[in-house]
Amino acid sequence: LVVVVHAADFQDYEGAHFVLHRIKDKYRRLKVVFADSAYGKCGLPDWVQTTCRLLLQTVLRPVHAKGFVVLPKRWIVERTFAWMNRHRRLSKDYERLTETSETVIYIAMIDLMSRRLAKRKMAF
Repeated sequence: LVVVVHAADFQDYEGAHFVLHRIKDKYRRLKVVFADSAYGKCGLPDWVQTTCRLLLQTVLRPVHAKGFVVLPKRWIVERTFAWMNRHRRLSKDYERLTETSETVIYIAMIDLMSRRLAKRKMAF
């Protein structure tokens, strides 16, 4: 829905402000945003509720889990990152400007979605 690329000296929960600011006016039907536990810091859930009128729901790791555990909703994000990394230009950080990186991500996702739509159309 929205891509924000920022410098590495921002923490994820700080960068979430940029993403949610862009989303709040574009997608008014959106009510819940899922995030991992790192996004529950520094008052981000309260800010999201008051400023964006969204519910930030953190997906927590089970208390007694050992080793790798697939977390609900988290796999969706990781799968999307894997799809994007199939595009050679996104495999490394080649871009000098964050705007260019954002554009390349949009192009990669447009490519992915258009290929899927073309396959679906051919199947009928």
